[in-house]
Amino acid sequence: MWAKTITGNFANVIHGLNANHLTDQVIQRSKRMILDTLGVGLLGTSTEVCHKVTQYSKIYSSDISSTIWGHLDFRLPPLYAAFVNGVAVHSMDFDDTWHPATHPSGAVLPAVIALAEAFPQKKKISGLDLLLAFNVGIEVQGRLLRFSSEARNIPKRFHPPTVVGTMGSAAACAKLLALDRPKCKNALAIAASYAGAPLANAATQTKPLHVGNAAKHGLEAACLASQGLQGNKQILDMESGIGAFYTDYSPQTLPTLQSYPWLLDQQDVAIKRFPAHLGTHWVADAASSVRRKLVESSDDLLPLDKIEKVVLKVPEVKYVNRPSPACEHEARHSFQFVACSALLDGSMSVQSFTSENVHRPALRELLRRTQLEHPPDNTPSFESLYCEVSVTLRDGSAISDRCDTFYGHWRKPLEKEDLEKKFQCNASSVLPPEAAEGIIETVYNLEKVEDCSVLSTFLSGRWARALWEKLHLL
Repeated sequence: MWAKTITGNFANVIHGLNANHLTDQVIQRSKRMILDTLGVGLLGTSTEVCHKVTQYSKIYSSDISSTIWGHLDFRLPPLYAAFVNGVAVHSMDFDDTWHPATHPSGAVLPAVIALAEAFPQKKKISGLDLLLAFNVGIEVQGRLLRFSSEARNIPKRFHPPTVVGTMGSAAACAKLLALDRPKCKNALAIAASYAGAPLANAATQTKPLHVGNAAKHGLEAACLASQGLQGNKQILDMESGIGAFYTDYSPQTLPTLQSYPWLLDQQDVAIKRFPAHLGTHWVADAASSVRRKLVESSDDLLPLDKIEKVVLKVPEVKYVNRPSPACEHEARHSFQFVACSALLDGSMSVQSFTSENVHRPALRELLRRTQLEHPPDNTPSFESLYCEVSVTLRDGSAISDRCDTFYGHWRKPLEKEDLEKKFQCNASSVLPPEAAEGIIETVYNLEKVEDCSVLSTFLSGRWARALWEKLHLL
């Protein structure tokens, strides 16, 4: 029976979607998202912000526990495992980005992996169960974002994962828990009361908490709904519901379940090559191209004494306009920093944001000569923005280049080899090579995996230690 309300309609779709609805392209794209998210999450476990929330979360204990990625002998209750792992995913702003703008995977994957571990051994969660729940969570986020035209642009007031990510996490966990339609509605209603965080905390250690909280709160909402807790049954229909976050909220019913059209089939994600705000990736590619025109060899130093000024033509995005970033988090949200780093080094990497590189004298000098311009046609949308970098030399000549689509954008997706290289580099910071290879193989064959807890075993490194012990006992 088709629902009379938008909320009821969503509950029907969450409840009714099954593995047969998944298309080959959705499965392949979601596997790429899962692999990338696990990699950036593993790398993120080494960050200061992740260390702080891990220490905080140790005050909680429970008989039921889930893996903390990259930790051999440390586990937490599922809610806090989802929180810590979600923080790790976003701790360096290295996770995937979608259109309309949000970070879709980090809010969902830590929640469903933590929840899957909490099921009793007799009720194993398969890899296909995990894939379906993950995609339901991604789908709900995308559908909600399409209820607002302003959501299509880079946000100004609140961080999208804290709204749609929380709802997506709740939907994914409701699916994994096999909640009925009324409880799916309640899960969405409860999650809505956890939703929302201001964008003012961008470029601080607090921003990664947004994704960790989205994962945790969505899981908590689904668990509370499973216990019969009730909320507003029209939470998606009302301006005072999810509509409170948008000035132009206009909800629409979802397509019928027959031949359901997944948004991930229509719109791929962007996967980042370096850990910074997505808007800076256009800047990096344009600046790297300019550098190649300025120097004869990639090993040559940039002729800093010959540069008069650097002009960046970018959209107006206030929280990514940081002329003199003071720390790594500000640098990750600075058009100027990424442009100057790419001009000096030729490319961007994880190491670009170390304190030593952020504060080096040559970069600070180049930052002082850098200014932004905002052409009227350069709209703040990840679908249409561009960047033009122009370097004016002291002799009056100018060298410029423009990037319309960077490598890693959904119009120019990373090749499989480069995605795997990114994952290997990230995972190797905390896991042995055998565990990293095990994750790759598990993700690529996820729909065939009978018990997805093997993924958590690899994520903790326990399997690698057991193999090492076995090899040395022979």
